[in-house]
This record gives sequence, structure tokens and C-alpha cells, in this order.
Amino acid sequence: MLTGPPQVRRLLPGDEEQARTAHAELADEGFDFLLGYDDGEDFPGYVARLAREERGLELAPGRVAHTFLVAVADGELVGRVSLRHELTPMLAAIGGHIGYAVRPAFRRRGYATALLRAALRTARGLGLEQVLVTCDETNTGSVAVIERCDGVHEDTVELLPGHAKRRYWMATGGSPSSPLPG
Repeated sequence: MLTGPPQVRRLLPGDEEQARTAHAELADEGFDFLLGYDDGEDFPGYVARLAREERGLELAPGRVAHTFLVAVADGELVGRVSLRHELTPMLAAIGGHIGYAVRPAFRRRGYATALLRAALRTARGLGLEQVLVTCDETNTGSVAVIERCDGVHEDTVELLPGHAKRRYWMATGGSPSSPLPG
């Protein structure tokens, strides 16, 4: 478990080395750490693009404004969370508002819970009263994190035979407030 909460903040150009490493680690699991990132892309340019996308500017077709945050503990980039500000029909069906990932070496220490809670605070700051969070039915770790954060299971949607997504609704709690400094 955590000895103290990680710092949850926006990605910075100085995170490049650790972010690329995290991206490669999760690619081995078929998952993206850096969303929409091309391996040859200029990293400071990528960080600037994330800032524009958070404001809803220059979005690729089918994309929505989103806030991308990372968790840092003891100087190590341990995980990330993305909060989509609205739902498209596909996101409403299976993708949800929030997606998070923790690097393999840092799992089972409470970082996913900290990331999800930070995303809920950020959602509240954006005026979202409830959010949809989904995970693979077989991802018992993510199921536990979502349920620990008071996710209410709505249903399970089968995408392909043997592959299903669990869908949870979560209240963001309280009245809107500033989600992060700056």
C-alpha cells in the first residue's frame, strides 16, 4: 500500500524518459500509457497537444476534450489517468469517462485508487456529477479499485465471445471546485 499519496499532476516535458518507458511497458500488455502518441513524435509537442485537447482544441475526429494526469511517487512516474469531459456513443457504451493505468512494477500499492479518486475530483471541478468507468470483466484488480471508490455496477456488455466490459457509474461528490492547481 501507499506510504503517502502520490502527486497527481499534468504530464510535463521533463517526464519524457519515464513516460516513454511506461508506454513501452504497457504496450507489451496491449495498452497505451500515452494516449494518441506516435513513437517518433516530439515529446514537448505531445505535451502541448494534450493541453490543447484538454481545452477542446484541435481534436482528432471522434475524440473529445480530456484531461490527462500522471501520478508520481518518490520521483517515479507510476501511472496515468485520462478523464474524458463528455461521452460519445462509443464511450457511453464501453469506454466511459475515465481510463487509468499503473505501470506493472507499481501495481497493488494503491496508485490506481489514488488516480481514480483524482479523476473524480477533476470531474467534479468540471461540473460532472457522475461518470461512467468501465473495465474488462476479467480485470479483478480494476474491479476492486472501482468498487473501493463506490462505483455502482450497472451492467456487463459482451463485446466478443469471451470478452466483456463491466460498466460502473460513480458520483463525483460535492459541488464543483478547482480540480488541480494551475
